[in-house]
Amino acid sequence: MRLTHLVATAAIAALLSSCTANEAMDTVDVDLKKVSSKVNYQLSGKIVQKMQAMSMATTSPIMLRIFKEEGVLEVWKANASNRFEMLRQYKICAWSGKLGPKVKEGDRQAPEGFYPISPGQMNPNSSYYLAINTGFPNRFDQANGRFGTNLMIHGACSSSGCYSMTDEQMQEIFALSRDAYKGGQQAIQLQALPFRMTAENMARHRNSPNIDFWNMLKPGYDQFEITKRPPEVNICEKKYVFNQQTDGTFSPTGQCPAMSTPAVMQGALASYNKKYNEDYAKATKKLDGLVWYEPTEAERKAIVAKQRVGKELAYAPTGTSLDAGKLMKVADLEKQEARRAELEEAKKAIEIQKAELEKSTRNGAQVPVPVENPLPRPVETVSVEQATARKGFWGGLFSKGGADAQQLEPAAVAPVDTVQQPAAVATAPATVAETIQKPVEAARQVAAATEAAPVAQQVANQTPARKGFWGSLFAKGGDDARKYQPAAVTPTDTAVQQPADQKPVADTAKPAATETAKKPTEAAAQAAATTEAAPVAEQVVAEQQPKKRPFWKIWGN
Repeated sequence: MRLTHLVATAAIAALLSSCTANEAMDTVDVDLKKVSSKVNYQLSGKIVQKMQAMSMATTSPIMLRIFKEEGVLEVWKANASNRFEMLRQYKICAWSGKLGPKVKEGDRQAPEGFYPISPGQMNPNSSYYLAINTGFPNRFDQANGRFGTNLMIHGACSSSGCYSMTDEQMQEIFALSRDAYKGGQQAIQLQALPFRMTAENMARHRNSPNIDFWNMLKPGYDQFEITKRPPEVNICEKKYVFNQQTDGTFSPTGQCPAMSTPAVMQGALASYNKKYNEDYAKATKKLDGLVWYEPTEAERKAIVAKQRVGKELAYAPTGTSLDAGKLMKVADLEKQEARRAELEEAKKAIEIQKAELEKSTRNGAQVPVPVENPLPRPVETVSVEQATARKGFWGGLFSKGGADAQQLEPAAVAPVDTVQQPAAVATAPATVAETIQKPVEAARQVAAATEAAPVAQQVANQTPARKGFWGSLFAKGGDDARKYQPAAVTPTDTAVQQPADQKPVADTAKPAATETAKKPTEAAAQAAATTEAAPVAEQVVAEQQPKKRPFWKIWGN
């Protein structure tokens, strides 16, 4: 069985080599440096002499035929008996995509089918030197929902869904078409086919997903091969029909009318199809277990890469599918296609991720940055509130020993001890400003001072707190001094400060300190109660107010 496959492969290779060894491609006798007018260019004497030898008038009708796989564009021209003969055969410089029809805009496929080209589809002002619009989408394409624009035959040897020739070739094709219109031809038929529809080629592509579409095109190809005249083309029921006689009308999407094939054509087709069926059976037998691998556009370009050397960047020949494709065993092709599908999926995944990243970053203009921790900063909050907690003139005048000082929210962390020495009272405003600017550093200093000084000593050394105007006037020997309780976490005493010359205050403070030291449990309970009633921040504000002198002490210290 393996030997049979090898023999079949060798036979098919010989067959394909004969397909590529068609008539030699015509050399175009065009010197673009001497072309003064692209529209009015006159054909060379050499091609005119060839037409005369073939009994062709320079203005007789022409037909264009394209074979994708072979990479060939043929120009057929009517002779004196109104039968068409091939006048020119050009090598297509570039065509994009793979075998198969064009379906939608952007699929890079070049059209396949039968297209009428009118004089209005000639474009002498194309950016690709010269261009002829194929007319895609035609009525068949439209009926089947296929769409696309600007599908051309043009120069420049660069294709994105078009059939691209060299500029020299395009100049000659354009002139041949122009002369045919001058002779009265209303429309030039373009037959864009995937390959020469011989029995061998149809058998080789029998596993293609496009085989049904190609079988529909084949009668048009066959009838031209038999008659050597362009077939009459109509569309009904969303399919092509060729050389059909009818008394009704054809509608691309409607039901086909009652129609028949001319008797002469029927006889010719019967003989033709008999020979074709015999050849197809033989080719199928040779290809048993083998399938044709259709190359990608990139694979076709790779085999003609050397042709780009020294040319412009736009010059992009694509080569032929026959040279880049190959016959393979079914199992090997399945593995290769599976691998290709995996690579395509990975590529699409990368493209999707890239698109999502660009969308989220707005093309790099806005890159997400981690946000700062949303938790509050208690030390800084307390410091700022302390700076804004001062009272106005009247608030200080009628305050009752600072007991109604504005209450501030206590910090969420350990309470800050704000013990101030007598020498520091005069500089309280500066201390507050510094606390605003450096809250963290101030908090650290306060904590260090609290740890260094014992609770009893801090209570004894408290500076008398400032009273209001009437409070200072009617003070009773310091009996109304405020009692400070230790904070909830770090026990601190915030005793009310009295003027330095009032000795009973100091005497009262000492027993308080001694009692606090002796009864830590009771002091802790009092501290919790005082913390709820008057937050630490309130005490800080009350003690930081400047010391006022009673109005009756005008002289002296």
